[in-house]
Amino acid sequence: MRHKTVTFFGFLLLFASAALAENRVLGEVEIQGANKVEKTSGVWVDGQYVGYVKELKGDHKLLLMPGEHTIVVRQSGYGDFTQSVTVEPGMKQVLEVKMSKDPRTHPPQVTAQVKLDVNPDRAAVFLDNAFVGHVSEFSGLGRAMLLNPGTHRIKIELPGYQAFDTEIKLLPNQKYTLKTDLARGSIAQAGALIKRD
Repeated sequence: MRHKTVTFFGFLLLFASAALAENRVLGEVEIQGANKVEKTSGVWVDGQYVGYVKELKGDHKLLLMPGEHTIVVRQSGYGDFTQSVTVEPGMKQVLEVKMSKDPRTHPPQVTAQVKLDVNPDRAAVFLDNAFVGHVSEFSGLGRAMLLNPGTHRIKIELPGYQAFDTEIKLLPNQKYTLKTDLARGSIAQAGALIKRD
């Protein structure tokens, strides 16, 4: 029994030292936003969706290989925030995001309401091929997407899961709930919307 315990702790020590060595190679980029719009904006690194600003901390902190990376932050109704960063091994840098309203967008006069009940709730939501937020922004009490009546395509994607894609037709003042669980999949199955520049 003692031999197994020593072997187990030896394995843990080896694993911990390998993880520590990896963290010395990787660099961290902390993305900060001052307001709700910025904190809920989606983040793409080198064309791959990685999550939204507020969640990229702690266990989900953004660790990148050293070198040049392009970070794009997107939010519905706002222009893209794009920044190139040079990541150094073992170093942390902070990127302040400032989102600017897109003057071409206008809220709909007559709306229909779409609520989402989707797991995992950190998945990215695309409406008519444009990023509009993540699932948890449109689920729960008092949260929903307000859309123009008519036909819309909703796509929900997250790396490591199969994309969910559907088309819905909404009437004026209609309330609609979209419910699904994303199926586990490979990063190779990521759709074009979460892999874009």
